[in-house]
Amino acid sequence: MIIDGRSLPKDHTLQTDVCIVGAGVAGITVARELAGLSFRVCLVEAGGMKPDRRTQSLFWGENVGHPYFPLDTARCCGFGGTGNRWSAQIGGNQLGVRLRPLDELDFLERDWVPYSGWPFGKAELDPFYGRAHDVCRTGPFSYDVGDWEDPVASPRLPLGGGVETVIFQFGSREPFTKQYQAEITGAGNIDLCIHTSGLALETDQSGQRVTRLRAGSLDGRPFWIAAKVFILAQGAIEIPRLLLSSRGVWKDGIGNANDLVGRFFMEHLHLWSGSLVPSDPSLADFTGLYEIHTKSGIPIMGKIALAKEMVQRNRLLNYCVSLHPHRRDGHPAIAPSWEVVSWPLLRPAGNRTLNPGASAGRFLDPGPGGAPVAVAPPPANDAGRRVAPVPVMQRLRRTALRRARQVGQALTGSSRGVRPPLVFQLNHMTEQAPNPDSRITLSEERDPLGRNRVRLDWRLSPLDIRTIVRAQEIIGEEFRRAGLGRLQIDLHGETPPPGLEGGWHHMGTTRMHLDPRQGVVDPDCRVHGTSNLFIAGPSVFPTCGYANPVLTIVALSLRLADRIKQRMAAGAGE
Repeated sequence: MIIDGRSLPKDHTLQTDVCIVGAGVAGITVARELAGLSFRVCLVEAGGMKPDRRTQSLFWGENVGHPYFPLDTARCCGFGGTGNRWSAQIGGNQLGVRLRPLDELDFLERDWVPYSGWPFGKAELDPFYGRAHDVCRTGPFSYDVGDWEDPVASPRLPLGGGVETVIFQFGSREPFTKQYQAEITGAGNIDLCIHTSGLALETDQSGQRVTRLRAGSLDGRPFWIAAKVFILAQGAIEIPRLLLSSRGVWKDGIGNANDLVGRFFMEHLHLWSGSLVPSDPSLADFTGLYEIHTKSGIPIMGKIALAKEMVQRNRLLNYCVSLHPHRRDGHPAIAPSWEVVSWPLLRPAGNRTLNPGASAGRFLDPGPGGAPVAVAPPPANDAGRRVAPVPVMQRLRRTALRRARQVGQALTGSSRGVRPPLVFQLNHMTEQAPNPDSRITLSEERDPLGRNRVRLDWRLSPLDIRTIVRAQEIIGEEFRRAGLGRLQIDLHGETPPPGLEGGWHHMGTTRMHLDPRQGVVDPDCRVHGTSNLFIAGPSVFPTCGYANPVLTIVALSLRLADRIKQRMAAGAGE
């Protein structure tokens, strides 16, 4: 059932068993898991079924640190939350988001990364990552490159030396912004309360149990939502705002006894910087794995990352980079010339070498200047050594040359199709080190509901920038060693460069830790010092890796939902 908060009388009390504040990815995931059970759930959303400008203005805020997006544009108020802003073009006129789990490294305590370490390892989340793939309606829970590359059409680059290819899958925003609306509103035990903002949490006299949520809406009157269990799922900016505004018993806000609420704000550092000048322009024809494309109907994309051992050896943060081919005159790359099209079949068979980093039977032709060209392996002789019968190769060469000339004429209007020089622009996405001075606080300005607006002080550290610089040096060395090209590095030093921005990935402001002196929530995502207040979403991340946070948000939300179901079944919600 849908309840419009604007229609409720002043000081009315809605009674429920579980109150979930925020109908974004985390809140929707938890609510779907609780649908159809024997207790009532109220899912609270500040916006309506779709985003609107007026409600969006409640997200205005102040930036006082490293330059950042206007806070109302970096989030979205409405059912589906910031899922409404996912904008990756994934085919079929759909927009979506990159999906990848955190790496094992991201959960570890690293002595060169202050405040690093999760209270559990990646193995704890793996079963939930598998379930998260079903929620996101994407492919299987597999990120092994061998499961996604096409050794002929889209092979991985022959990289070694601590540099590797990693896979991102993509999920559509449609499930969270549209499809799950019907499930939520049709569930007999769920009330979806729209146009309802959380103003403050009220506790009992001990301050250890939340009893009610004070709620309000534009053009409405304040009212109450009483519940046995409360789950905050409004994201890493609004959750600190609500906790810091809840000062009935706790003068500094709920969960803030150790001044940690709002601290450790993290983002992924996004930066266009540097370029790869390939040894031969044909490289652009064999980097299809590194563009958004479909494999078995699933949109995927390869990126280049540092292997765990290389990150540890150089004492860096986790890092990945994507490659984007462009002509040197600034235009996008064009179709290949006939010479490039013909190259895989025109090279002498004797120059083919087995790529030791690939699966058995996969061959890479070194190509001109070392550019890798995937070709089918010739048959093996009795000794196991692969050779190509000369007559077969001669026929292949003649056929390829004839077809390639025809393709070249069609594409370029010339029988020799000259190809413009190409470069690959680099788009970096890097983990940010946890930093207690990077934080969310409340400003003096108030919104139309009487709440203090938020102030973001996003701060970066030398390690954040040093990681991007050193990672480029390592990748550049490996590209050169592999004969792929030369990496031009534009960024030097440890000062944040112009153009460095985030990705609307807000994390870390109610971090998870066993010790309440070092975290806001415990490993079950329960706020330290309270018995019935939980947090779902990226604000609980102790560290953030480089992977987009959505898949981990869903996995943690599924894990929390299981805890809530167990709690309610045992009567612990009473």
